[in-house]
Amino acid sequence: MPPTLSSLVHHSALKLTVRAGEDHLDVPVRWAHASELTDPVPYMEGGELLLITALKLDAENPEAMRRYVRRLVGAGVVGLGFAVGVNYEDIPEALVDAAVEEDLPLLEVPRRTPFLAISKAVSAAIAADQYRAVTAGFAAQRELTKQALTDGPEGLLAALASQVDGWAALYDASGAVVATAPDWAGRRAARITADVERLRERAAPASSVVGGPENEDRVELHTLGTGRRPRAALAVGTAAALGTAERYAVHSAIALLTLTTERSRSLQAAEQRVGTAVLRMLLAGEPDHARTVAGNLYGDLLDTPFRVIVAVSDAGGDPLGALTEVVESAAARGGEAVLVVPEGESETARLVVLAADGGAAVSACAEYTAALEAARAGGVPEQPGGLDEAELVVGLSAPAGPIAAASAYKQAEQALSVARRRGRVFVEHEQVAAGSVLPLLADDAVKAFADGMLRALHEHDATGRGDLVASLRAWLSRHGQWDAAAADLGVHRHTLRYRMRRVEEILGRSLDDADVRMELWLALKATSAE
Repeated sequence: MPPTLSSLVHHSALKLTVRAGEDHLDVPVRWAHASELTDPVPYMEGGELLLITALKLDAENPEAMRRYVRRLVGAGVVGLGFAVGVNYEDIPEALVDAAVEEDLPLLEVPRRTPFLAISKAVSAAIAADQYRAVTAGFAAQRELTKQALTDGPEGLLAALASQVDGWAALYDASGAVVATAPDWAGRRAARITADVERLRERAAPASSVVGGPENEDRVELHTLGTGRRPRAALAVGTAAALGTAERYAVHSAIALLTLTTERSRSLQAAEQRVGTAVLRMLLAGEPDHARTVAGNLYGDLLDTPFRVIVAVSDAGGDPLGALTEVVESAAARGGEAVLVVPEGESETARLVVLAADGGAAVSACAEYTAALEAARAGGVPEQPGGLDEAELVVGLSAPAGPIAAASAYKQAEQALSVARRRGRVFVEHEQVAAGSVLPLLADDAVKAFADGMLRALHEHDATGRGDLVASLRAWLSRHGQWDAAAADLGVHRHTLRYRMRRVEEILGRSLDDADVRMELWLALKATSAE
C-alpha cells in the first residue's frame, strides 16, 4: 500500500510528532513537497504532505493562518509538516488552532530531521509500493495465463475476478453474455448489455466505465480484438477503482482473451480456404472427399441434415460481415459447427453458410433478417447494426444432406432470387414451394413476354369483332371443355369453337399443343396480375 501519514509518524528515523488531525493519519501521501510560498496552492495537485518553516508566513496571526489552512485543505493537501528550531522554536498556536479547526494533520518536524529525509522516505515507500504492485501484477499475469491454457476463458475469468476482488464477464461479437465469474455475476452482466452494444459501435480498441444498476459497483468495459469490428468484450466489476496490481491483471486478461477470441489472419485465411474447398466438393457431389478435407473442423455438420444460406449485399461486405457475426455467435453459443464461406468482393460480395437444420445459427439468421424486415415495414431508417435493410438479401434452402448439397444450394439461390423480386430481405425455399406461382409472374420480363404473346388478340378485340381473350381464358380454365366454357361465357359452343379457331389463326399456334396452352394460361395470369 502507498505511504500514509501514520507510516511516516511511525518511521523511527524521522521522529515526527502529531500536533493536530490525529484521526486523519491513515490518508495516503502522494508526495512530500517543501514550499515557503504564502500561497502554494497553485502548485499543488492534491495528496501532498506540505513541508514549511514559515519563513514568509505570519504564522502567529490567527486569521491569516485560518485562511492559509483552509486554502491547503481545499487544494487536497493531506498534511502539513512544520520544522521547529528554524524560524520558530515551536509551532505557533495560531497555526495549531487553525489545523485543529480544519482537521488537517499537523506534524512537528525536529530540527535534526531535514525535509530531504522525509521526501526520501515518501519516495522510497512509493517505489516499494509500485514494486509490490508490479510484482503482484506479474504474478497475476502468470496465474491468468495458466488458467487460460488449462481451463480456457472460463478459468481466466475466475482468476481475474479473484485478482480484482470483484466479478468479470465475457461477451461475444453480438453482445451476448458468454461466461461470467463468479456464477452470481450473470445477472449483473446481463444488465449492462446495452452499454456493451454502445461500446462495440466505437472504433476498436475502446473502453468505458459505467456505474452498475443502483450503484452496485463500478464496471469497466473493454473491447477485445484487433480488427475494426470488435469480436468480443470484457466487463470487470469492482467496488472501487482499480489499483496498480489490479490494472495489470485486467490488461493481462485483455491480451489473453484477445489471443483466444481473435484468430490470426493467416489461420483465418487458411480455415477460409479449407471451407471453400469443402463447399466446392459438396456442390460437386463429392461428400466423401469433403469429409476427408474437413476432418474434425466442422464436427458432425457434414453428416447431419443442414441448411444452405446464400446472402448477397448490394453495398459490399459490411452487411455480410454483420450477418456472419450473428450466425457465428449463435453457433458458438449453441455449441454448433457452422461453415461460412465469403465469395466475391466489393459490389459482388456473397456469403454461403452451411448450418445445422433446426439449430441456433439458422434461427439467428431468420430473427436478424426478420428484424430488418420489420424495421423496413415500419419505416425505421436505422436498422440493427446500423445497416440499411435494402443492402442485404438472404435465401434459405430446405433441409438437405451431404449428397443433396448442390440441390440445396440451388434452392437457396432460387429463394434469394424470389426475395429480390419481391423486395424482401429473407425468403425460405419452403415458403416459395408452398405458395402460389402468381407472385413469381410479377417480373418485368414475364410481363413483357405475356404482353407480346397476347397483343394480337387484344388488338383484334379492340376492333369490336369478338371477345377472343375472354373466350380463351374461359376455355383454358375449363380445361378445353366446350360446353362448360360456353356456359360460362353465355354463348353457344359452336360460337366458342369458332373463336378458338380464330385464336389459332391469329397467333399461328395450335391449341392442341400442351406447351402452347400452358404459355397462354401463364400469359393471361401475368397480365391479369397487374
